[in-house]
Amino acid sequence: MSIKAVVFDLDGVLVDTDRFHYLAWKRILEELGKEFTEEDNEQIKGVARFRALEILQKMKEISLSEVEKMRILRRKNNLYLEYVTEIDEEDILPGVQEFLELLKFRGLATAIASTSDNTSIILELTGLKKYFDVVIDGYTVRAPKPDPEVYMVTAKALGIPARECAIFEDSRAGVLSGKEAGMKVIAVSERPILEADKWIHSLKDLSHDILKF
Repeated sequence: MSIKAVVFDLDGVLVDTDRFHYLAWKRILEELGKEFTEEDNEQIKGVARFRALEILQKMKEISLSEVEKMRILRRKNNLYLEYVTEIDEEDILPGVQEFLELLKFRGLATAIASTSDNTSIILELTGLKKYFDVVIDGYTVRAPKPDPEVYMVTAKALGIPARECAIFEDSRAGVLSGKEAGMKVIAVSERPILEADKWIHSLKDLSHDILKF
């Protein structure tokens, strides 16, 4: 079965936004009197805000009321937005634009599948929006990855069966989400994600052959 659509997670795959999430969570944890390291950040990479907070509560033994949780989640997003407003085309990761142009030249459909509420603003600030036929974000879907909802909704919006879609993901949660949806998954990460069909370090110097399965 040939691939007819290529779907991308946004943060960490196309744009270097991970550091902004890290800085926002670090500030939150410091305000709660807790340390937050880069290793801690790896445990919540690719996870929606509310689920990330649940993980951090367990990791750091933090007790919060529902009201406090909502306040923290709003503050985390506001901090992230303060940082991310500085983003521009310089934050697009190496090889991204060249690979997207190759996909369009080959006539493949392209989509963004992210559970982030900030997807649209990042696409606008970086100038990447023009490359995508479909954009699915946190305003479109409710379930966080690894739930397959975001990728199932993306396939439906594209009008292409999930089995004919390939995904680029940088987190294990995202990889599991894509696999559960029935898509082929290429992990873009420093370390292998074993559940993925393929693994690469970045989109730099990629050819169309990467989509052969």
